[in-house]
Amino acid sequence: MRPLRPLRRTATAVAAASTMTLSLAACGALGVTGDSSEASPTKGDDVTVGLLLPETANTRYDKFDYPIIKNKVAELTDKQGQVDYRNADADAEKQANQLQQMINDQVDVILLDAVDAHAIADGVQKAKDAGIPVIAYDRLAEGPIDAYVSFDNELVGEVQGRSLMEAMGPNVDSSDKIVMMNGSPTDPNAKQFKAGALSELNGSVDIAKRYDTKDWKPENAQANMTEAIKAIGANNIKGVYSANDGMAGGIIKALQAEGVTDLPPITGQDAELDAVQRILSGEQYMSVYKSYPQEAESAAEMAVAKVQGKDIQFDSLTQDQVDSPTAKDIPALLVPVVALTKKNVKQTVLADGIYELSEICAGEYKSACAQAGLTE
Repeated sequence: MRPLRPLRRTATAVAAASTMTLSLAACGALGVTGDSSEASPTKGDDVTVGLLLPETANTRYDKFDYPIIKNKVAELTDKQGQVDYRNADADAEKQANQLQQMINDQVDVILLDAVDAHAIADGVQKAKDAGIPVIAYDRLAEGPIDAYVSFDNELVGEVQGRSLMEAMGPNVDSSDKIVMMNGSPTDPNAKQFKAGALSELNGSVDIAKRYDTKDWKPENAQANMTEAIKAIGANNIKGVYSANDGMAGGIIKALQAEGVTDLPPITGQDAELDAVQRILSGEQYMSVYKSYPQEAESAAEMAVAKVQGKDIQFDSLTQDQVDSPTAKDIPALLVPVVALTKKNVKQTVLADGIYELSEICAGEYKSACAQAGLTE
């Protein structure tokens, strides 16, 4: 397998990537400590940040993103700032209406995690026309966005693809069949995950069946996997590329429903609690841990700095650049990622306080934790 591609990152981000645990201190490591004296502020501390998140199937949005952003905005504004939060429940039209309502309410800045990156472009333009900055959060929306904060999505896919190859063992060859379960076709991140994974998998294995999974829903992934098993044969599937943890859960259900007890290696992403437990029990091989605290806190800092006119602070946070189908050289922050396996649960989600040991090792997972050396 070829080495991972060079990253389009600043020296700051590369330094962050060199550590296994992405602590919250990484936000401060960006050298962003400015106050309102750095520029002529356009807004005081009474800011309203509109937060549009895409769906609830992935537990991260309500569990991590929203509360972290809300708390950081309060911290940055002496508790005078507020977050107007809406979730679209995977409905692009609903999100467009939510965006329009925020424009009508004259929020100061919008953090947008798009359900459909293309369809939302008109709404982004309306916000721009109303003088409201829009920062694309986690997914790169089209239209005249002001900045973007997310993870290096192609690297996520590369990490997943490489991990799957490693899990399949040294004797893997191009005749070994795998199933590729990609994310939603309306999510630009899914396309980047796929591209990164294919850079590791193409030519190395036989991708016997591949799917773009509507709305990232686990039940859709389960249905797709059931179809794949019937077409390929359960015993002929040597591995499964799953773009995220929720779908991995659906894939496992499909395999178990067909009587498979010796599961093939299955990838994931997001380090959801269920997935961490499945990794420890051996049902899922790996996930990708992305430091939601770092991403969410950075997004809050960018939003507040943007509306308060703190240009130095904003520029310090956006030293990367990305292109969307409608805009070039968008100021960005790309947060590094880590492959999460049974070997580094302690150094990742536990070290960063994402979960407590008691949460992970509850009930039936107590013995799996003990075998992995995770004890009180």
